[in-house]
Amino acid sequence: MSLTRVIKQLAGETSGARELGQREAHALMSAMLDGGTDEIELGALLALLEGKPVTLAELLGYCDALAQRCSRLRPPAGSSRPVVFACYHGVRRQPHLLPLVALVLQRLNVPVLVQVLVHGALDGAGGIAAARVFRELDVFPCASLSLAQSRIEERRLAFVPTGVLAPGLAELLALRGRLGFGGFIQALASLMAPFGTEALHVVAIDPMLGHALLREYLAASGSRALLLEGVEGEGFADSRRRPQLEYVTPEACAVLFDAETATLGHSTALPAAVDARTVAAWIRRAIAGEVPLPLPLVNQIACCLYGAGHAEDMNRAKAIVAVVTGSLAAA
Repeated sequence: MSLTRVIKQLAGETSGARELGQREAHALMSAMLDGGTDEIELGALLALLEGKPVTLAELLGYCDALAQRCSRLRPPAGSSRPVVFACYHGVRRQPHLLPLVALVLQRLNVPVLVQVLVHGALDGAGGIAAARVFRELDVFPCASLSLAQSRIEERRLAFVPTGVLAPGLAELLALRGRLGFGGFIQALASLMAPFGTEALHVVAIDPMLGHALLREYLAASGSRALLLEGVEGEGFADSRRRPQLEYVTPEACAVLFDAETATLGHSTALPAAVDARTVAAWIRRAIAGEVPLPLPLVNQIACCLYGAGHAEDMNRAKAIVAVVTGSLAAA
């Protein structure tokens, strides 16, 4: 594959469409992840990919190349699926409550215990990263794949930095600070699948890809996913206004909860500040039952329980979560 030709094609300097075929997209992303481009070519490619709409064929090719370079973890035995979250954005304006969702799922007392994997960046690019809140909650990054596997099996919760799962991807993400952009690579990273299709992926809608394309990609790739408008790009529901929660499978797409059309001002008291220490202290109180969980997060947890196969239908999932969280609003 000629990178010069691909750059010219993406830039619209050659005759024909700017779009790549699936095989071309696979070859291009393989070269980028394997270090097969020099710095000038890589910078040009990242800028071009950032600036053009992505097609389904391209996204399938890019993600397939990433999947071949992503280390795999063993899913739990049985019919249930682990729940996978991706954290590649820092949250600035609200408390980062994704760790709360992960910890509640980890503690759910269902017949088969829920296993939760969170992968992502260690820094929040100016915002509060999930990794910082997890650290305050004594959930530390796994330094190796074997440690990640043992944490999943023994503690049912692991935070795995991108570099442990996909070193080539981590190198591309590290260029964000030097280049001043990196939204396309962040969007791609959020679709990484360490368990393959044997997991429930919680996917925040990314403006780089769009709702319709993400839904189409998740179904075409054989994934099961909970798709939602996250908080500043992170995969947890806005505690002040529930987003639409949509369950995507290869067979169908179903809306499990409709979006609230206005900010309703839920009565749950939220953390007084957004720094990691304050948020972690509030999360400890929420898990201890001292403060109620925000209702949109309760709804999201029920969707995760259903999507992961721990409940035969949403009514059962909502009932389980209602009992555990003490919130009848989930039922």
